[in-house]
Amino acid sequence: MKVLILAAGYGTRLYSLAKDRPKPLLKINNRPLVNYILDRVQDMPGLNEVIVVTNEKFHEVFERWAKQQKAFGHPIRILNDGTTTPENRLGSVGDIQFSIKEAKINDDVLVVGGDNLFDYNIREYIEFARSKSPSVSIGIYDIGNLKEATKFGVVAIDADAKIASFEEKPKHPKSTLVAMCFYYFPRESLGLIGDYLKETTKSDTAGDYIRWLHQKSAVYGFTFTGKWYDIGSIESYAQAQEKFGK
Repeated sequence: MKVLILAAGYGTRLYSLAKDRPKPLLKINNRPLVNYILDRVQDMPGLNEVIVVTNEKFHEVFERWAKQQKAFGHPIRILNDGTTTPENRLGSVGDIQFSIKEAKINDDVLVVGGDNLFDYNIREYIEFARSKSPSVSIGIYDIGNLKEATKFGVVAIDADAKIASFEEKPKHPKSTLVAMCFYYFPRESLGLIGDYLKETTKSDTAGDYIRWLHQKSAVYGFTFTGKWYDIGSIESYAQAQEKFGK
C-alpha cells in the first residue's frame, strides 16, 4: 500500500509563517510537521512507498527534504502538481486524482493531510479499514467543541461505524464528531474519485467527496483518540507548539 501526503496548499491563513515554507515543513518542537506523519506510518504493514504531492512553488523544497530522510525505511516520491498560486491550485480531491494518475497508483492508498499532527498509533485504524474493504474508511475525531466543529465536516455514525450523515462545515453542527483529512481508499475504490469529478466538477474539498460518496455507497468511520491538531491557523500552530509531545 501507499501513503499519499497532501502538501500542495499555499498556507494562506498562515502566510506570515508559510510565505517561503510549506505548512508541512513548519517546525513543531524543532522537527518538521511532516516528519511526525512519517513516524506514524513507517511501520504500517505492507507499506511500499510514501508520495508527497506539492506545487511548483515548494517542489524543490520538498525534494531537498526528501533527500534528508535517510533514516526512513521506505521510498519517498515527490510529485509536482504544476500549480503556482492559490487561485489555480487543484484542491485536495484534484491532487488525489492527479497523484493516482501521475504515479500510476494501483494499490490501496492512505491519504493524509500534510497539516495533520497526531500522536495515535494508526495500526488499529488500518486493520479496521482493511476489514471494511472495498469500502472507503475515514478517520473521525471528537473535537469536543461545537464552535470548532463548524470548521470541519461533521459526521454521525451508526452502530456498525458506517457514516450515517455528513455535513461539510455546518453553521449549526449537530455534534462535535468531525472528519479528519485521513482517508483509506482501497484500490478498488480509486476509480470513484474520477466519477465524482466528472459528475460535480468540484475538486477543492475532500469532505465534499466523502459526502457525495456516502450517499452512493457505504463509507465507514474510525474514531481516533489522543492528540490531534489541524494546523490551519496561527492559533492552532501556536497551540500545537505548546502542547504536542508534552
